[in-house]
Amino acid sequence: MSSVLLIAGFYEAVFVAPVEATMGSIYRIFYWHVPINVAAEIFPYVNMLASIALLLMKDKKPDFAGKLDALALATAEVTVLYSFLGLATGMLWGRPVWGIWWAWDARMTSFLALFLLYVSYLILRHFSSSEQVTLVAAVLSIFAGIDVPIVFMSIRWWRTQHPSPVLSGDGSLDRSMWPAILINLAAWFLWGCTLVYARYVIVRHEQRAVECEAMEGITV
Repeated sequence: MSSVLLIAGFYEAVFVAPVEATMGSIYRIFYWHVPINVAAEIFPYVNMLASIALLLMKDKKPDFAGKLDALALATAEVTVLYSFLGLATGMLWGRPVWGIWWAWDARMTSFLALFLLYVSYLILRHFSSSEQVTLVAAVLSIFAGIDVPIVFMSIRWWRTQHPSPVLSGDGSLDRSMWPAILINLAAWFLWGCTLVYARYVIVRHEQRAVECEAMEGITV
């Protein structure tokens, strides 16, 4: 389903949506940039809620805690992917429009912070052998969750080089542009959910393999 929507979204964005009056065809990158960024600000909350629930359940319900742990890791990985794509598409738009690849304004800096927080989260999860890794990772996910509303509100709270919100306010889209943006919103969110589910299944399989090895070690 997500693949069909991605194809439909691409067709709408490239061949159906009108050319923007001031920026021309380079504006079309927003049909991917905006949906990717929206999804990148949703998955961190799934990660944060799963991490907090994991801390509460790890001693009471170990098997359920394992599922939460797998969900937290999967959403963190997808958040890194989506936030990277969001930064990359923004830079690809910024170079021809602003004449520079990067501007240290509030929106871009706070979104970069979100990306770096989750890169740190994954480094911690994959390379730390400390027994406190779950707690530290959960704290990191809470900080990332706090950063999300800052990212969202940054262009409303501060004067930034980033354009006004395109889904509302002064930068609202023309009616003819809505089909492309809505299809791509659905497509990129569903594709992200598909990736989360795929990684969740893989992580659960890895967890069971580790548990089996531990049981074999005990029996031997």
